[in-house]
Amino acid sequence: MLRIPGSGFRHCDGVSRRSFLQVGGLALGGLSLPQLLQAEEQAPGGKSHKSVIMVFLTGGPPHQDMVDLKPEAPAEYRGEFSPIHSNVPGIDVCEHLPLMSQRMDRLAVIRTLVGSEGRHAAFQCLHGHPVLNQPPGGWPCFGSVISKLQGPLNREIPASISLQPRIGIQPWRDPGQPGFAGMKHAPYAPNATGTQDLVLEGMDLSKLNDRRALLNRMDHLRRTLDTNDAVDGMNTYYRQAFDILTSGRLATALDVEQEDPAVRERYGHGSKEPAGYGDAGWMRNEDFIVARRLIEAGARVVTLSFGRWDWHGQPHGTNFDNARDHLPALDQALTALLDDLRDRGMEDDVSVVVWGEFGRTPLINKRGGRDHWPSVGCALLAGGGMRTGQVIGATNARAEHPIQRPVHFQEIFGTLYHNLGLDVGNLTINDLTGRPQFLIDYGKYQPLPELV
Repeated sequence: MLRIPGSGFRHCDGVSRRSFLQVGGLALGGLSLPQLLQAEEQAPGGKSHKSVIMVFLTGGPPHQDMVDLKPEAPAEYRGEFSPIHSNVPGIDVCEHLPLMSQRMDRLAVIRTLVGSEGRHAAFQCLHGHPVLNQPPGGWPCFGSVISKLQGPLNREIPASISLQPRIGIQPWRDPGQPGFAGMKHAPYAPNATGTQDLVLEGMDLSKLNDRRALLNRMDHLRRTLDTNDAVDGMNTYYRQAFDILTSGRLATALDVEQEDPAVRERYGHGSKEPAGYGDAGWMRNEDFIVARRLIEAGARVVTLSFGRWDWHGQPHGTNFDNARDHLPALDQALTALLDDLRDRGMEDDVSVVVWGEFGRTPLINKRGGRDHWPSVGCALLAGGGMRTGQVIGATNARAEHPIQRPVHFQEIFGTLYHNLGLDVGNLTINDLTGRPQFLIDYGKYQPLPELV
């Protein structure tokens, strides 16, 4: 977080900066903001503002208690919840998702998500690939791919932003690795562990501008003495970093306090307290607002995590105790986001995906919980011009495995890339050995034809 104390003034955007400018986290993994901007400026690609909001349900959501209920199954499988009809005939969802049920025409439900490695980690949802057998440099996450191929929409907002919270379990707080796309394309992570305040004591904006002018003069002198491109370009990238800090655009987008109170009430507020049990995330509904604000400001990819869905049972509450808490909160936040995007004319340009690393066991354990179940899980998709109002895939009578249309993680990634205008059949990024790597394994997987 950078704070620049200064005297009171007001920008033309109406945002007060009376005491300081404030921007979260200037570096990730030792990467400075000017370096990040340098990389994004060099990236090819157009400037259309198609974008993605990815919601990671930390710990693995119970598919059979959300969107694939089995009311005819034995009690030890079907659980405590009943299905309700949606506004699309033939599609039923959990009784604790009433707001989603009335917007099912704007959602696509994947009931047969397959391909999970079974790891308790955000990696597969962020990268689309398994952790094992990565190419040299490692797979880049979705946001890093987009930063590499399309670059930033403007100089004031990074292309990829991760709102992953500071939590105790590292694989869940992972903002996504840049891999062989290069550290220059690492997601900007304002909540990253290790971010701390940097206060420039005695430095107001007039003094900072004086120092920028001095830097410009020094760089001009250096350019007359040295024709090296790296030296010649640094002034440009530091000026961009300065523009981000002084424009207030990123700080404003991150500051949910500036949102209309009526809009905030529609989303709900949630909490930064650990959700479920242990130091493992929060249900902060307002992160959905921040994601939308960041997209409006120019981000291309925003990821966030919501809650803790790892419900093995007592002594931390049964699967159903926790679901009664989490499902209504997700129902409110997600549907408010969908309504907000539609109201702002953004629905067709912003793709939304909601998922976790795997599903839960069909058989309820003796503690009232459901354990890890990599065989099948679920996902929700919306927006992006996709054909919604449908269910893709079907599981057997106890939600144990797919019996119709299994959908792999990479098919959903292919769909998201397609929605951003990228040709997954031809585009590649070189790994650290110089070998071109496709965005997905196109020989096996393509964008979902049902949606695109």
